[in-house]
Amino acid sequence: MSGINSNLKVEGEMKMNHFLHKFGRGVASNKSRWVTITIWILLVLLLSMIWPQVNDEEVGGNNLLPDDSMSVEASKMSKAYFPNDSGNNLLIVWYREGGLNETDFQTVQSLYKELEKTPLNQQEQIPEFASIPVEVFMQAASEDGTTLTTPLVFNKEASTDELEPEIEKLKEKIIEMNGTNPFVRDIKEDGFHVRFTGPVGIQLDTTELFSQADVTLLIATVLLVLILLVVLYRSPILAIVPLIGVGVAYGLISPVLGFMARQEWIVVDAQTISIMTVLLFGAGTDYCLFLISRYREELKLEANKYKALQLAIAGSGGAIMMSALTTVLGLLTLSFARYGSYDRFAVPFSLAILIMGIAVLTLLPAILAILGRTAFFPFVPRTEQMTKELMKKKGKQVRTPKERSKFSRVAGKLVTESPWKIIIICFVFLGGLALFVPKIDYTYGVFDSFPEDMPSREGFTILSDHYPGGELAPTNVILDTEGLDIDLEEKLVELDGIASVSEPIKSESQSNLWQFTLSLSVDPYSNQAVKKIEDIKELSVEVLKDAGIKNASEKVWIGGETATLYDTEKTTSRDQSIIIPAVLLIIAALLLVYLRSVVAMIYLLVTVVLSYFSALGLGWLVIHYGIGSSAMQGLIPLYSFVFLVALGGDYNIFMISSIWKKRGHMPLKKAISEGVGETSSVISSAGLILAGTFSVLAVLPLQVLVQFGTVTAIGVLLDTFIVRPLLVPAITTVLGKYAFWPGKLWKQDNKEKQRS
Repeated sequence: MSGINSNLKVEGEMKMNHFLHKFGRGVASNKSRWVTITIWILLVLLLSMIWPQVNDEEVGGNNLLPDDSMSVEASKMSKAYFPNDSGNNLLIVWYREGGLNETDFQTVQSLYKELEKTPLNQQEQIPEFASIPVEVFMQAASEDGTTLTTPLVFNKEASTDELEPEIEKLKEKIIEMNGTNPFVRDIKEDGFHVRFTGPVGIQLDTTELFSQADVTLLIATVLLVLILLVVLYRSPILAIVPLIGVGVAYGLISPVLGFMARQEWIVVDAQTISIMTVLLFGAGTDYCLFLISRYREELKLEANKYKALQLAIAGSGGAIMMSALTTVLGLLTLSFARYGSYDRFAVPFSLAILIMGIAVLTLLPAILAILGRTAFFPFVPRTEQMTKELMKKKGKQVRTPKERSKFSRVAGKLVTESPWKIIIICFVFLGGLALFVPKIDYTYGVFDSFPEDMPSREGFTILSDHYPGGELAPTNVILDTEGLDIDLEEKLVELDGIASVSEPIKSESQSNLWQFTLSLSVDPYSNQAVKKIEDIKELSVEVLKDAGIKNASEKVWIGGETATLYDTEKTTSRDQSIIIPAVLLIIAALLLVYLRSVVAMIYLLVTVVLSYFSALGLGWLVIHYGIGSSAMQGLIPLYSFVFLVALGGDYNIFMISSIWKKRGHMPLKKAISEGVGETSSVISSAGLILAGTFSVLAVLPLQVLVQFGTVTAIGVLLDTFIVRPLLVPAITTVLGKYAFWPGKLWKQDNKEKQRS
């Protein structure tokens, strides 16, 4: 029976193998290896000379909402119809825990007097604090007398590079006038403290946070991958080979993305570049290992290193191509998003994976063709005949690679002998972790993602502790009254959560437009405040309707920080509702095309989704109780979903394709056991490296990246050591022949029974 099965190949698979055999001879032969490497090097050098690097085209990440968002439209209307000639504000926070004294206020006045005489470059407006009597000026402090905030307005067109030296001059003036440095002292210590916050302070702090982040991330990622490869494969040469492949691929990716960014086809920011670096090293190393592990197996059977490499490409190339395509299309779904942090990821990430996939199937084979068996030193894979000859020549035992890890052997045995037990344990464990997902608290707050000791965050914290929360970030309501009298002010004051409402301002250029400025009674960055935006809008619309205005909902605009958070939550929720189904549909279609099995496609998708929710649940436990964060960043669920589902599909395809091929010439249970045993080792290694690279994001200062790296690393580990080697093959064992339905192998199994 096995002989009959071995002669029956799926036509599509035969064509793919034939193509990969020819392709392998083209890139991994004695003649073509140097040509392939030369082409890659020339491409990298040429594009790097004529196109900019992606880091040079990096932009700020502030304008993330679509232009038609309510808060964005409100901001535009406020500038157009209610101009106040304000520029870019720097808020200087003066603080002394026991209460600011007269000398402190004199220092403030001295500073502003100096700034009147000798203005800073880009300085525009300056309050006349110097002329106010000290006794009167002291009344401007917070109610408890500990805090004073004073503004300094700069040109709104000034860049960070232009503002940075001026802020340093400002610091020097304050230090000189105070006699000590009030910027470096721990905020909890007694004494006089000064912090810069507001738009300018945040802008400069963010720039400084990321000034060395890219280099730190790159060094940390390379070192981690190198150490893991050495530990896992115990070969110094083999550890360097994937890094060379990834490094050369990055050398091509960077100028390509830089060119696209300069042409304004895409937008890249620091966050995009950071995650792309991690993704490239993690996923790229995985693809390298898929080919290298197959090459090592072929070298044990084939003496000719070129033929062994060609067979390795033919055997693993299809899975690598499919894995890369799955990840590329999965990441491209982010282009459906309207929120900038999602949309900016789509093209850079998918293009990086595409180029990396090409490099693995062209550049890597060329490098391996040069190194041959030497790449695996000191555990060199040899054929049985080569080993005997070497032992005879040396007269001693020759070290050979371990055939299979203990975990691989045990996993292969467990999933075929006790599949139901494995399925139940896995579902209980993963399902239990998934139950924590509804308990997750989310935040979209600006400062929640920054380190607590960042100066601008410390300044904001001081203000929020000593001033009413709503005054720090007022909310603007703009109405088109169509010339009618509207009584909104009194009703807004009566609304729960509103501390005060200013006198309405009528636009000078558009008489129908009125603006109200509200102060909330709660922290304007809290979830409670965000929910108030909906109440404010509903009330405003209701008032307009009562006045007889048609399409009232289109005549209300709400702006300010709280409204921006409201739009962020609304936009990201919309993106999730579109992208998540799109990713699942794409992955389902690719699995169906590659495996030709509806049943396999369904249970593979179910396990991927279960793995994602369990990772999110366990990630919340680590973030909340381990790291100590009170809430998870609201962007994390979709970030993690796209990455885990797309990358999880790689391991699915690699393992299932092995089982599918072995099913052609051996009983199903043996095929599953052999398939798990054959792929578990490389999947475990790849999973550890991928999880490790994502965990490196913890070295970056933004909590959103730390949390994203944590959840994704956890998801990869769950996928690597539970879902892929245990749950998926156990389900395949239980389903038996139905796992292939309606594939040709299942039909052939029925034919065999009939012939028997």
